[in-house]
Amino acid sequence: MNILGLIVEYNPFHNGHHFHMQESKKAANADITIAVMSGTFLQRGEPALLPKWERARMALEAGADLVVELPYIFSSQKASTFASGAVSILSALGTTHICFGSEDGEIEPFLNTYHHLNRNEEMYKTAIKEYIKTGMSYPKALSLSFEKIHRDEAPLADLAKPNNILGFQYVSSIFEQNRSIIPLTIKRTAAGYHDESLPAGEIASATSLRKALFSGGELSSIKPYLPSSSYRILSEWFSEGKPFMSWERYFSFLQYQLLSMGAKELSGIYEVEEGLENRMKSAIKEAASFQDFMVRLKTKRYTWTRLQRMCVHVLTGTTKQQMQEAVNGERSPYLRILGMNDTGQRYLGKMKKTVSIPLITNVNAAAHSAMELEKRAANVYAMGFPRETRAMQMKSEYATPPIRFLR
Repeated sequence: MNILGLIVEYNPFHNGHHFHMQESKKAANADITIAVMSGTFLQRGEPALLPKWERARMALEAGADLVVELPYIFSSQKASTFASGAVSILSALGTTHICFGSEDGEIEPFLNTYHHLNRNEEMYKTAIKEYIKTGMSYPKALSLSFEKIHRDEAPLADLAKPNNILGFQYVSSIFEQNRSIIPLTIKRTAAGYHDESLPAGEIASATSLRKALFSGGELSSIKPYLPSSSYRILSEWFSEGKPFMSWERYFSFLQYQLLSMGAKELSGIYEVEEGLENRMKSAIKEAASFQDFMVRLKTKRYTWTRLQRMCVHVLTGTTKQQMQEAVNGERSPYLRILGMNDTGQRYLGKMKKTVSIPLITNVNAAAHSAMELEKRAANVYAMGFPRETRAMQMKSEYATPPIRFLR
């Protein structure tokens, strides 16, 4: 039996995601499709546009058989940690193939790149340190270090491109965790990962769709870029008067955290490094919005995404010690089921006896430091909702059972 694993955020699920899912199923000749999906806060350091339950429903209606949550301790992390957590979850569920979207579109360059870097590890690490000492951002240092040791031996993946970066980390995690998973990739078509404008075709980036929503555009303006099921779920959410979530809805809470914490306390927050606590405390006093704050905070050394992830951890009050204790290795400490169809439910029933880590459908049954951080992140996420619906949103974390989708 071929079990396909997809590592996703679906923020929101759009036509490009649908194309990737269908092509991945073909490439893996999949009998079962499992999506491991970020929950409340995402890898780019942003709150999810919609709650995890709505996005899980989008995935199920589009063809996923089982949707599991990528915990906060992995979903709000750099690419390597994000990938390692996701791969560990998919492996625990018996995944035989992982298929990711990439700019390259061929798997051989990723395999070549992993083995090439593995053979030249010390040279690579030394080059990274040298570039970082000059004040360069970590991703830029990685890219230049890779170019420096490249000997033109075989086609290698272009690690300057965002989907390739994540894809390479998935491949690396499979090898480093010694997983018997076959990596596959599908070429990303049309819109690029960071494209901010809606294109002429039917495939747009999630970034451009969110920008259209937050710039005052009508919901109908993004309809051509979404499967009918995704558009219906977004429309139902909007018609009920519920907001789409963005950083601006959390700015006052971030401002409170930064102004109420002392510099020493702030330096203990995860990802706050090298005096950034002082820079944040200074910038927040003048900033009129989250966007304004980020412009004031940004430096050549740190990427926008890296700083946003740091802000997420400030917002949730997650310390370095708490994150270290919760992650404690590359494997997820539990599996949380968000939704399934009848095929996924049958498969899950078979796997229950062999799965190597606790399988959770009720968060109250989980006693782990990672789950405590998950609950905290969910409560903070709920604070971005209007006052009259916050309590209901907080309750949903505990009271919502896994979605059963019947075809």
